[in-house]
Amino acid sequence: MGRFVEYDKYDAIGLADLVRKRQVQPSELVDEAITRIEKMNPTVNAIITPMFDEARTAAKGVLTEGPFKGVPFLLKDILALYKGVRMASGSASQRGFVPDHDSELVIRLKKTGLIFLGKTNAPEFGLLPTTEPRLFGPTRNPWDITRTAGGSSGGSAAAVASRMVPMAHGNDGGGSIRIPAACCGVFGLKPTRARNPLGPDLGDCLNGLVVEHVLTRSVRDSAALLDSTMGPDVGDPYWAPPPKRPFLDEVNADAGSLNIAFTTVGPNGVPANPDCVSAVQSAASLCNDLGHQMTEATYEVPWDLLVQCFMTLWAAGCTAQIDAFAFRSGRKPMSGDFEPLTWALYEAGRQRTAADYVSAVVILQAISRSIARFFRKHDVLITPTLAEPPVPLGTFDPPSGELAHASEQVTQRAFQFTPFTFVCNITGQPAMSVPLYWNSEGLPIGVHFVAGFGDEATLFRLASQLEKARPWVNRVPPICSSTR
Repeated sequence: MGRFVEYDKYDAIGLADLVRKRQVQPSELVDEAITRIEKMNPTVNAIITPMFDEARTAAKGVLTEGPFKGVPFLLKDILALYKGVRMASGSASQRGFVPDHDSELVIRLKKTGLIFLGKTNAPEFGLLPTTEPRLFGPTRNPWDITRTAGGSSGGSAAAVASRMVPMAHGNDGGGSIRIPAACCGVFGLKPTRARNPLGPDLGDCLNGLVVEHVLTRSVRDSAALLDSTMGPDVGDPYWAPPPKRPFLDEVNADAGSLNIAFTTVGPNGVPANPDCVSAVQSAASLCNDLGHQMTEATYEVPWDLLVQCFMTLWAAGCTAQIDAFAFRSGRKPMSGDFEPLTWALYEAGRQRTAADYVSAVVILQAISRSIARFFRKHDVLITPTLAEPPVPLGTFDPPSGELAHASEQVTQRAFQFTPFTFVCNITGQPAMSVPLYWNSEGLPIGVHFVAGFGDEATLFRLASQLEKARPWVNRVPPICSSTR
């Protein structure tokens, strides 16, 4: 049997439709995906734990009759547990951790009929907006292998962009779905807080900062998979407002005339890079042509206080995670087990008090209410996803000198790169990065769309409209030419 070389012409729904019509076998899809991974992964370094034997066995067995039956899929190596498969979380300290159960999200993903081919690369504990862990090495951007693929779901984004799989799992605590989606030219939606479950091990993560979903080539794949995975788990502390109808029904539905605000200036008051400005202006012009009401406007936030409170949660979360791993293993955390920046954040978290944490939560909730008022007047806000095009690998390496100072410098650099995304993790609002623009160097520049709390429906309607008006599916990184 020959290769299914048309594999990369289909999104996940398209591949599942071929399987359903018996025009292709799941084993053919798996074999083609593995062929592409074996050719491109040595260069891109997107996948760090192959599951090829398990995938081939699953493809030849009895698959669940779900909406994505037989479609190859990848799982990010952070947070979502897959029984019997290592989850290192990008850290040498966890390289031997093998979970003894699936997380609820993985259980739901399995019920869709997806076939898991492996785990994707991520920075240590998902802490940075680039994927360059010391343990596994850097994931390289398929559009320019000297550039970052973004983080922390960089391995998943690079795998989707390079057509290894049509979609891959990610999670997002400060932009970790949207940042790599922007860097790699794919679609990435962060759902509303608690839209997808984090159980059975977690009720929420970092006071609700972290959510999970996927990175995809098409808008409809993102909508259809969210339909399959959303909803509370037993015992969840809270959950997102139920949608009025399936999200897949919103794709290609009439978006009406939306009241859309746009800005090219970050919440830090700093204008974005000219390429990112051009991307937003182009998107705003397109939305205007599509009949939407456009206004240049944005919300205002106390930037320094916002960052300070966010970092209190971020540092405390890092400390709690490392201490939890230490408790489980019975081994005291040692600085040599972690990357320098991770250890600096761990030490910073140890210096925070419980009162510091509670105060930060109260302040962030107050800021969230202020931002929510902006979305009473506007259906959507457009910003750049990132303040710069994909930066060179090594940009976030710690400079020489005292570690705490070096860590502060890297943190400041990270916020310069990503001033737009983490606010939505604080507020819990849905947001998406849409690949509508490429610069003169051929690098993708993501455009960020934010809607009110619980309103993914508006984003899916608008995204499908944009996808139809300015399709990106035929934009393929040059690296993919070697796979045919």
